[in-house]
Amino acid sequence: MPSEIWPYITPGIPDEMFEHLPGIPMSQREVRLLLIAQLRLQPDSILWDIGAGTGTIPVEVGLLCPGGKIIAVERDEEVANLIRRNCDRFEVKNVEVIEGSAPECLQELKLTPHRVCIEGGRPIQEILQAVWDYLPPTGRVVATAANLESLYAISQSFSQLRARNIEVVQSAVNRLEMRGFSQTFAALDPIFILSGEKLD
Repeated sequence: MPSEIWPYITPGIPDEMFEHLPGIPMSQREVRLLLIAQLRLQPDSILWDIGAGTGTIPVEVGLLCPGGKIIAVERDEEVANLIRRNCDRFEVKNVEVIEGSAPECLQELKLTPHRVCIEGGRPIQEILQAVWDYLPPTGRVVATAANLESLYAISQSFSQLRARNIEVVQSAVNRLEMRGFSQTFAALDPIFILSGEKLD
C-alpha cells in the first residue's frame, strides 16, 4: 500500500528518505531488495525483524504487505523510537516495535512468525536457535552477515538446525557518485544474505 512520501508499489526506497542516526546500522537499498526477495513474503505474513536498526525492512515490508504484521525488535530505546518515526514518516500502521534484547525478549512476542529476519545480534547462534523453536513448518529465516565470523556462525547454525533449501547470496553493489568534477563508481560493503526453511 503506497504512502504519500513513497507512492509506488515496488520496494527500494532510497536510503536518504529515511531518518537515521549516526552509528546506527541501516540496510542499504540494494541489500534490502535482495533480503526482501529472500523472505518470500505473502500478503498476510507475520514477520519478526530482530535487530531492526533504522527500520528500513519494517517500513518496506509494511508497505508491501498491508495485511501482514511486522514485529521489529530493537534493544535500544532511542533506536526503537527511530523505527517508530520512520514508520510514521511512511504512514506504515502494521509495525509493532518491541524494546528488548533477543533471544530473551522473544517469549514476550504474542504472534508466531511465518518469516524471521535477523539483521544483527552478537549471540547470533542463540537467536537462531530460539527463533527456530517458534517457527512453524515452512517458516523461513533470513539472516545477514557482514563478516566472516557471522557468516560461519549462521552457516553452522543452519546445519545444526537441519534447515532446508538453504541459499546464500553475496551483494556486490557499486553506486555512481560525484567526486569533485567527475562521476565514479563507489562500492558498498559486501553483505552475505543467508536463508533457510524449516520443514516437517
